[in-house]
Amino acid sequence: MHCRLCDSDRLISVLDLGATPPCEKFLTAEELDLPEPTYPLHLRLCESCLLLQIPALITPDETFTEYAYFSSFSDSWVRHAKLFVDQAIDQLCLNGNSFVVEVASNDGYLLQHAVAAGIPCLGIEPSVNVGAAAREKGVPTRTAFLDESLAAAVRAEHGPANLVVANNVYAHIPDLLGFTRSLRGLLADDGWLSIEVHHALNLVTLGQFDTIYHEHFQYYTVLSAQRALATAGLTVVDVELLETHGGSLRLWARPDAVAEPSPRVAEALRLEQEAGLHEVAGYLELRPRAELVRQELLRFLLDAKASGRRVVGYGAPGKGNTLLNYCGIRPDLLEYTVDRNPYKHGRFTPGTRIPIHEPERIDADRPDVVLVLPWNLEKEITAQLRPVIARGGDLVYPLPHLHHATPDDAAALISEGRQGQ
Repeated sequence: MHCRLCDSDRLISVLDLGATPPCEKFLTAEELDLPEPTYPLHLRLCESCLLLQIPALITPDETFTEYAYFSSFSDSWVRHAKLFVDQAIDQLCLNGNSFVVEVASNDGYLLQHAVAAGIPCLGIEPSVNVGAAAREKGVPTRTAFLDESLAAAVRAEHGPANLVVANNVYAHIPDLLGFTRSLRGLLADDGWLSIEVHHALNLVTLGQFDTIYHEHFQYYTVLSAQRALATAGLTVVDVELLETHGGSLRLWARPDAVAEPSPRVAEALRLEQEAGLHEVAGYLELRPRAELVRQELLRFLLDAKASGRRVVGYGAPGKGNTLLNYCGIRPDLLEYTVDRNPYKHGRFTPGTRIPIHEPERIDADRPDVVLVLPWNLEKEITAQLRPVIARGGDLVYPLPHLHHATPDDAAALISEGRQGQ
């Protein structure tokens, strides 16, 4: 294995999660008696450029041609996208003469707000099913994987983009250098590129091992992102530290020499350096932290089983499947899980074969414990599941350490939500 950024062969093991199925390959009932392919899930670090990465054992075509994830099923994520669009319109002076492109635009969760504001835009989305959902919302969407030839074709047809958005896709591309050149190819010489990715600072320091899965090929610090973007003549000029996905980066990049970096870039780099992530040794702390999370969660579930408590899950996210497989959690410890996405209803989690039902099942069954797998949406889900807490049920989050939501938590979050409307 060679580093996909600098081509070094100096890669060291950071965390080996064993062999698991692709995290979004939810099984139908007919597939339960068929062989299920698994692939090693082994996180490594390049000692030369400090890019965290896993081997590219599955292709984007295998993952994204038909995709199980629809962004709009998370209310908080749609609000996050609208706030971003509103701020971008104001700060970048976008108007009816501008052009905005989103790469991996999913079901139009973000560009629908650009359409509503009258800003010309285009989504590039490889998944046929979610791209169709975007078009139903009135979001112009091209079903394709972005590469350099497509970037040139879009630029020739629409002109260069004033803003290119790449939310939660920069980690999903094994051809990192070619994809980075493609982003630059879409962008005007005075344009802006906005990238959101999970921050490797949180991955390592908080033990967020469940963000590692086969469709995430690399994991960024600001330092490694700077190095990757520089390969296509792009400079990180600003950084925002976000709460989304358990802690994310919003990287603002521009073609070289357009602008000087803001002080926030230096501050983010300082935080990473203080955490030891500008040296190899800092990354080696992830393994013991992941093991501690696994032990804590299994101890809780085994105790619940021994005491006769009924435990079910909430959510069936990709990260949840890494958690379930690494911990060896199956229907004996987690009877079923529920999800708001109808695509997943009647299917089973990959590897662990846990049934997935509609959310109303929890109200009907009234289980003793609900384990929330998309723990990164704690505020949103605690407010949604207030009835579970109100009737004395136990609402549990596994990360960054196992903890329980309280009635006061739910009441405060609902009040906070009303004030924010």
